[in-house]
Order: sequence, then C-alpha cells, then structure tokens
Amino acid sequence: MDIKATIDSIVKKIKGDPKIADKFQKDPEKTVEEVAGVDIPDGMMDKVVDGVKTALAGDKAGGVVDKIKNLF
Repeated sequence: MDIKATIDSIVKKIKGDPKIADKFQKDPEKTVEEVAGVDIPDGMMDKVVDGVKTALAGDKAGGVVDKIKNLF
C-alpha cells in the first residue's frame, strides 16, 4: 500500500465533495476507510488520518512527509 498516494487520493476526494468533508469531520476513521476503499490496519489508521488532517490544513509540505517517514 502506497500511503502517500492513499492520503493524496483521500484528500482530493474530501476537498471535492462537501458531503465527504462533513463525514470526515464527524468520523474520520470510518470516512478514510470508505473513501480509500481498503481496510487500513489499526496501527496505520491514526497516521493516515493525521496525514489527511495535516494536508487539509495546508501543511502538506512538511507534516505529511514527516508522518509518512515515521511509517517505515
């Protein structure tokens, strides 16, 4: 699984659909799995959700890269 590509794909879908964005705010973990279309292991879920939140907040350059590095 390419985590960076997964995060980028999720962010793109959330930014493009207000309904998905609203669902993400209410239940980020469930929304991430639904949007990703794959079962994300529990140990990685928090990092993926944090990566998506960071990207949505606009700190994409530093925050997402740092979080992804910590996965490996």
